[in-house]
Amino acid sequence: MNGKLVRRILFYIVVVIVTMYFLYPLYILFLMAFTPVQYTLGALRPPLIPPALTLSYLYTAFQSTDLIDPLIISLETAFIVGAIALAIGIPAAYGLTRLSRRLSNGVSTLLYVTNMMPALAIAIPISVEFIDVGKYIPGGLFDTPLGLALTQELVVLPLTIFILVGAFESLPKDLEAQARVDGASMLRTLYLLLVPLAKAGVAAAFLLAWIMSWDEFTYAALLVPINPTLPLVIYLNITRGNILASSAFALIVTVPVLILALFLQRFLRGELLTAGLTG
Repeated sequence: MNGKLVRRILFYIVVVIVTMYFLYPLYILFLMAFTPVQYTLGALRPPLIPPALTLSYLYTAFQSTDLIDPLIISLETAFIVGAIALAIGIPAAYGLTRLSRRLSNGVSTLLYVTNMMPALAIAIPISVEFIDVGKYIPGGLFDTPLGLALTQELVVLPLTIFILVGAFESLPKDLEAQARVDGASMLRTLYLLLVPLAKAGVAAAFLLAWIMSWDEFTYAALLVPINPTLPLVIYLNITRGNILASSAFALIVTVPVLILALFLQRFLRGELLTAGLTG
């Protein structure tokens, strides 16, 4: 057996172990949500292969709590956060790549100031300001998906810019120079040439922004207390002591993330390391 074959076998063994490590908690969650209680919490040694399946806990979860409105609010907020992150992050990242390394690093560091502060220290004054805004603007921003999305953007945007800066920096500078020589404006060069070439980085930035908004809790608890997001509803259900129904809730939160990741996986393969640059 040659060394190349041994390295390949070891590589696949490591991949299998790492995959099992990350999927095992999700599998346990699945067992708790869809296996009768006598085989999970009521068993001394719960089996890893379920002897039977049930949908009663999922049915109870939907019957006991209104999930539709929180689900819609969470989805709306997450997509608004992703859209704003790309709308601001793409030109901001492009601008940072055109600055000197020292100045670019300084600006990038300033962007992370809000991430260094406790979330409560940011959310409380913002919620007070949003309530005051409601006195002058019909509907206001308090207890709305838009207000929550704008607040979450304080945390999401720096990370989005960080990913997009790496994506644009990995693109050859000659491509932009050639486009400008051919008469393309800066905006046309950015959005018609560089962004399509960096599509993997753009997809990764959107997915990160979406996921961070989807499971965010602190800002949601203070800014949308009347019309809560799905994580808040799940938390309230967990505090009632219904562990099995909570497991079903947790799976509900996980499913949209998996669907979005599968939809974007064609952009998130190994070419991400080269910002999606393809021939």
